[in-house]
Amino acid sequence: MRLKRNLQDILIRRLSAANQDNICDHFLRLDVRSRRARFCGTVNDDGMLEYAQNIFGGDSIVCGAFVDGRLRGVVELRGVFQSWPSKAEAAISVEPDWQNNGIGDALFERIFAMAQNRGVRTIQMTCLKENSRVRHLAAKHHALLRSNHDAVDAVLHSYWPKLASVMKEVVGETRGYTHELFERSSRSGEL
Repeated sequence: MRLKRNLQDILIRRLSAANQDNICDHFLRLDVRSRRARFCGTVNDDGMLEYAQNIFGGDSIVCGAFVDGRLRGVVELRGVFQSWPSKAEAAISVEPDWQNNGIGDALFERIFAMAQNRGVRTIQMTCLKENSRVRHLAAKHHALLRSNHDAVDAVLHSYWPKLASVMKEVVGETRGYTHELFERSSRSGEL
């Protein structure tokens, strides 16, 4: 059953190693088609868990989309600090029952602002030709799309940080952490 949600119901925030279990659970909830779309090929449960365990590299930023306190989407930006001006690779996953609800777009907008604020000049995304959702998302954000045999490369160029991108990140992160603290305190009975 697909549910239509408002963007107010979607909480986007940066993830850390404390969210490792949520990330593993999210990846395991991806069906075969979603796994193939995210990883450009077949990945079994063990492969998913291994990937999730290594998601936090020193050069990566990971954000998640929470709906009703449960992680439903993940976006990664890798290679942020490897060169100057920086080039990075982005990858996104949204659970099947939560696709077409604005989660992918919200995740992408947040990671794009975070990349811009860190001086990332080029963002590359690779997807299978059959992955119309990511192709649409990339085109919506003015990516240059290049096709080869089975895949499409999307290349985006960000601008230098602007007040709007900084505010988008600051407001989003503040909202995310405030919401997380509120949920923790309500679970522990402190409210």
